Amino acid sequence: MCRNIRTLHNFEPHATSDEVHAAALQYVRKIAGTTKPSQANAAAFEAAVEEIAHTTQHLLDALVTTAPPKNREVEAEKRRARYEART
Repeated sequence: MCRNIRTLHNFEPHATSDEVHAAALQYVRKIAGTTKPSQANAAAFEAAVEEIAHTTQHLLDALVTTAPPKNREVEAEKRRARYEART
C-alpha cells in the first residue's frame, strides 16, 4: 500500500490537494491495516485522513529548499524503471 505514497515536496507545479489527500489516505490505510474501514470505524478513519492531509499541507508549505524543482515526468520514468527492474 505505501508504495503509492509519493514525494510531494519540491515539484513544479506544487502538489495538489488531491495528491496530499491521496497520500494521507494511503498512510491511514497502512496504519489501520485495511483499505476500507468498517462502518463502526469509518468516521475515525475519515477524520484521521483529513487531519493528516491538513498537517501534510502545512508541512509542505513550511519546507524550503535551494534545490531546483523536480520534474514529474522524469520522476515517474524513474519509478517505472525501478518497477521494471524488480519484475
